[in-house]
Amino acid sequence: MDEPLVTRLRDFGETIFAEMTRLATETDAINLGQGFPDTDGPASLLHDAAQHILGGVNQYPPGPGRPELRAAVAAARAESHGLDYDPATEVYVTVGATAGIAAAVLGLVEPGDEVIVFEPMYDSYPAVIAMAGGVRRPVTLRPTGQAGAARFTFDPQELRAAVGPRTRMILVNSPHNPTGTVFSPEELAVIAEVCREHDLLALTDEVYEHLTFDGVAHVPLATLPGMRERTVAVSSVGKTFSVTGWKTGWVMGPAPLVRAVSTVNQFLTFTANGALQLAVAEALRSEMAWVAAQRDALQAKRDRLSEGLRAAGFEVMRPQGTYFVMADIRPLGFTDGIELARTLPRAAGVAAVPAQVFYDRAEEGRHLVRFAFCKRDEVLDEAVTRLSRLSKG
Repeated sequence: MDEPLVTRLRDFGETIFAEMTRLATETDAINLGQGFPDTDGPASLLHDAAQHILGGVNQYPPGPGRPELRAAVAAARAESHGLDYDPATEVYVTVGATAGIAAAVLGLVEPGDEVIVFEPMYDSYPAVIAMAGGVRRPVTLRPTGQAGAARFTFDPQELRAAVGPRTRMILVNSPHNPTGTVFSPEELAVIAEVCREHDLLALTDEVYEHLTFDGVAHVPLATLPGMRERTVAVSSVGKTFSVTGWKTGWVMGPAPLVRAVSTVNQFLTFTANGALQLAVAEALRSEMAWVAAQRDALQAKRDRLSEGLRAAGFEVMRPQGTYFVMADIRPLGFTDGIELARTLPRAAGVAAVPAQVFYDRAEEGRHLVRFAFCKRDEVLDEAVTRLSRLSKG
């Protein structure tokens, strides 16, 4: 039998995260590849979830999500960014942000429509654009600035040049995975101008919205002039409260766009776990101080791992947010990130993710690997000790 998978998805096999995690398990390596913390979120959040499960909240919740969570999400967005969303029609709960992004693309992109994405890009973006029959148009983020303080950004002219007659949407991820860039107000203004000028939709992945460092602020694209009415914003509980396995997210936007998302999602996952939704609703109201402390702890972990990587011989780009640091492998004499990532678990007992898998133009990221720093300090220290073998070898 010929390959049974539909043609548009034949470029998508096992994800790099699954491969690196499998290699880490097989070799008993420290897994700094996949972005999940090795500690839990606030005790009250976990306790509330357990109590709701034991209390009988175990059947289907409403398709759009529990009203308590939708109200809490709307209130949090209004308080933090001054964006007012109607919980009944402009907030919709999904099984994690990934499902929300998928439903948004499937519900808003016609076959042949073009979607502009910033590369390196999270691996679900190209897959779901392909599922929708869309065409992705990458705009490359490149490091700029002095070594040790470089951040990734885009050329505004490249963004404008990527727009064509079939362009439908710009997909914006900020804080950005994998580079750690937090788009500045000036960069967001360029994106907003392009959207307004060409009547484009914006889909914003904001799952790391609370995890920014050094006083850098996350600014939602929807806050810019003329953008609320054309932006679908997506976030989730996983990164904010260190419960990535809960897969509870939400979509926010004008009612017609959210309705398009819900029309698709009702035939995908239908709804998300109701007990977890209730626990998250309470945490959004009462545990944001925990989130602030977690952000500070992650900033210290970023610095801890970055210093260790530099000592081991890597050149490190300083992330402004997220769980990740990007490292240049060339000072160590390596040139191919995939080759190194597949070698590291056995050679050094550490797993990382090669950045080039996040690019359409693989050469742009061939020399980069991504490490996750959302781990206990002793785990990071042991990883650095192991990685130091590379320069000594």
